[in-house]
Order: sequence, then structure tokens, then C-alpha cells
Amino acid sequence: MSPLTAPGRRRAALAGLAATALLATASCSGADTAALGGEPADAAELKLTATTPAAHGQRDQVDWLLEDEPDSLDLDTQGSSAGRVVLTNVCERLYQLQPDMSIKPFLAAKARTPDDKTLVLTVRDGVTFHDGSALTADDVLWSLRRHADPDMEQADEFGNVRSMRKTGDREITIRFKAPDALFTKALAGDAGIVWNKEQVTASGKEFGTPGQSDACSGPYELTGWKSGDSLTIEAYEDYWGEQPLTRRVAFRWASDSAMVNALKTGAADGTYAESPNTASALRGAQGIDQHYGPSTASLVLIPTARGGLKDPRIRRALSLAIDRDGIARSGYGGLVQPWATPVGSGAWGYEKPRFAAAQKKLAALAPATPTAETLAEAKRLVKAAGAPTEPIVIGADSSQGRTVVANATRAALQRIGLKGQIKTVPTAQFEEFYSDPGARADIDVLVGDWYISKADPMGFYDNGLSDSSNNWVGFKDATYDRLVHRALGALDDTRRAELAVDVQRRFVDAAVWIPLGQVPTALVLDDRLTGPPASQSYLYYPWAALLGPKKG
Repeated sequence: MSPLTAPGRRRAALAGLAATALLATASCSGADTAALGGEPADAAELKLTATTPAAHGQRDQVDWLLEDEPDSLDLDTQGSSAGRVVLTNVCERLYQLQPDMSIKPFLAAKARTPDDKTLVLTVRDGVTFHDGSALTADDVLWSLRRHADPDMEQADEFGNVRSMRKTGDREITIRFKAPDALFTKALAGDAGIVWNKEQVTASGKEFGTPGQSDACSGPYELTGWKSGDSLTIEAYEDYWGEQPLTRRVAFRWASDSAMVNALKTGAADGTYAESPNTASALRGAQGIDQHYGPSTASLVLIPTARGGLKDPRIRRALSLAIDRDGIARSGYGGLVQPWATPVGSGAWGYEKPRFAAAQKKLAALAPATPTAETLAEAKRLVKAAGAPTEPIVIGADSSQGRTVVANATRAALQRIGLKGQIKTVPTAQFEEFYSDPGARADIDVLVGDWYISKADPMGFYDNGLSDSSNNWVGFKDATYDRLVHRALGALDDTRRAELAVDVQRRFVDAAVWIPLGQVPTALVLDDRLTGPPASQSYLYYPWAALLGPKKG
């Protein structure tokens, strides 16, 4: 959970000279991509679609950009977005997240729940790993236990698991301490990857590094990784499902202006732009299509317990006074939509109309643009709470988006009679605010961004529990805690949605976090290509397998 001149066109595979130029310009990290041009957007008018039109025919190779080189291709030890963008085409999961953000059993061919604390998975037959060996129930159980290891990234997904056992030749039975509505959604994420036990064990600590096998069963296999240069995957000829349309994908990495230039000149075919500013700088560029899809990502202000925003009335006042529309236009080229909840609409993997209606109702607490009425109410709240005497310190880095949000937050505080002070740290240091309480000891609020891996709002609202490590402001509400736990155990979607809407209202009303905007997924693509999903599912769905020419 994190963001023109007409180009020359390339018709052949990426040439060595172009690759050299791309890597040379990658050192331009930190450039203001909005300054490169692009047509401003109105995020409220963007049509968010889960898919792109189907491709026709095959493609020998596509050259794809990542914002960073993966630290590792072992997602149990390094769960980076760059690694997921690659491995989602290589490694398969027990469940699969669909482009519309729903899930379905996948390597688990069947799933049943004989009672509300038991999940029985039937392992799909006829699946082979990329070394040709058969995928077995033993591999599934070993993988689940590896994910659950306390030292692994996905360990928290297994906190409610009582036992996991092989109960048949192709059957795994999982028993829970209490009903768990989100566990199957976790199995559509990294907690559901099935590894080849023998290959992972043989690689030892080197697994996931250049030169090691991928140990997976997906439509592509890892065929090369030159550290600092490129990474390649190729269609696995003995794949159990449909063969991919694109036979080979070559990944390189660049950031900011280097990525924009590579796409404009045709040195690369596409990217999922993590930064809205990258997509904004490419709007209107010749030969490039952009597709926007639902995402769980959001921009937020995360208050701390330091003091300035400890009173919920001050937090609500700030939420009423901030100019969300101005942030979207000035900081993100219009590709961020003012939003009243701290999780994007991609989380609505079920009961979409109910969640959409609830979102609209909360707009009064988080208006897109402050009005005379909202400012008057904000000032009343400040007066009732008693204005802090010290400036409210806003933590940010120097990136364009966060700088705009920090300045907008300071301006909002000034509108309601409060003082704001911005503390800017280097981008490399900024991440410490999330993980280290000591790093945020001197700030009152963080300019943050967040996303969740599950298409369920309840995958977010546990951040407001009294004992959550992400509840920095110290919000405590026994009713809230009880409703969250009840929702997490509600296996019926309709009932869980009812509870989630109640929990959401309480979270936003208390301004545990202050929502600013939702950030859609932005797929930037050579206009001769089509097919991959436009939603956040690209992190967990084999998007490259659907990528191909618009015309056969």
C-alpha cells in the first residue's frame, strides 16, 4: 500500500541504443513529470473500467516499464509492487482476483465450508510447475505454512487460523478460531501463492534472487534477470490453461521523467503508472492510450497522537476545510478524485451499489471544496475544542503531490484559525514515518497514501481498532471494535456490507484518518495494443497473457 511533443514511433523490438538511453535517463529520478506537459483531466469525469477491449492475434515481445527493479522475486520476504507486477504473470494462487475485483477459486479447483470455521480446498489436478513436476497438495500445504511463518510478509493473514492439514490426496482442510470472511480474499493475494517446495528448498536463502528459478506454475516462466538492467518472462509451453497472446515480456525500470520519455519515444510499450503524475504527463501524447480502472488506493492525512490533532473535533474541522478538488487538480493533474472515504472504490468487490450510496452520504463530512457553511462549522468545532497553541506539524517529502497536499493542509488550517508548519524530509526517509513511531514523534499528521490488497472495505477498517499499529492517533471506541470484529466474521456478503457501511461512517466521523482522494489505476499503453485489465487486479492477475494487438 503507495504515484507534450509528438513522439517518434518504434515498430521493431527495443533496440540496444534505445535501451541504453532509457537506462541512462533513469537517473533523472525526482523530476516533476507534470512539467513535461500533458492534458489536465477531471477525475470525477473519468470513466473507470475494469478491462480494456480484447486483443486480436499474438505478439512476439512487449517491452514493459516498472518504477523500480524488484528487490526480490520471493514475495514472502519482499512484497514490493514491482515484484508483483512481474510475478502475477508467473505465479498462481489458490484463488484468483478477477479484473472486476471479485475472486474465484483457481489452483483450488473447489472450495467448500462444511461449517463457518472450516474451509476445505480441493487442489486442481493436471497443473505442472515450470520444471515439469506436478503440483500436489503437499506443495499447497507447505506453501501455506511458509506464508504463515511469523518472519514472512503474509503471516498476519493467518492469525485466525487454528490448523492446516492435508486431509486427502488432493485436499487441504483449514480450521479457524473464529469465522473469517477475508481469508479466501487473502488466498487471492500473496498468501495464496503455491510454490514448488523442492525448488524453493533447493535454492535456500538465494530463492528470489537473479539466477534462481521462479518455482511457480503460471502462464509465463522467468527466463532471465540481469540485475540493474532487465528481467524477462516467456510463455510456458506446457501451461495447463490457455496460452498467452504475448509470448515474451521484457521488463526494465525507470522513474519520473525517464519513464515518460521512454513511453513518448516508443522505447517502451506500456506501464501501470504507480504515480498519477506519470500518467498525467502523458495525457494527449501521440500514439499512447490511457485506461483508468478501479483501485483501492487513496490519498489520506494520517493524524498522530502528538497532540495537535488528538481531539476529533479538530480533525473533523480540518476535514471540512481542506480543498480536495484543488489537491486533485494542482498535485495530480486531475487524475485523483476527491473522495470521502479512506479506501478507493476498487475495494467494492461485492455489494457495489450499497458502498457507492454510502460514499455519497459521507461527502458532507469530506467535501470536495470547502464552502462558507463548512468553514463556519469547522470554526465552531475548533472553538468548542479549544485551538492548539502550537503549530500543527505536517510531515511530507518534496515530491510534487505531497508538497501540494502539505500546502493545502496548511492553508486549510489557516482558514479555521490554526497554524500549520510543514516538515519536509528526503523521499528515502519518508517511508520511515510509516514504520517507525520515533520518526513521526515530531509530526501531528502525515501526508500519506495507502492501498489494500483485498477487494473488501473491511480489509482497511481494522486500521481503526484500538490495538491496531496503524491507529496512530489513539482512537478508542468499544462499539467500533465490536462492529469491526463482527464484520470480519460475517461470511454473508450482504450482512458484511451492512456492517462495513456502519464501521466506515464511524471511522470517517471520528476522522481517525482524513480521506482526500481516490487514486485510480492508470494503464499507459501503446495505442496499437490492448487486452490487459485496467483495474488494480494487475497486481494479482496475469495481465500480460491478455495483452496483444488491437488488430490481428
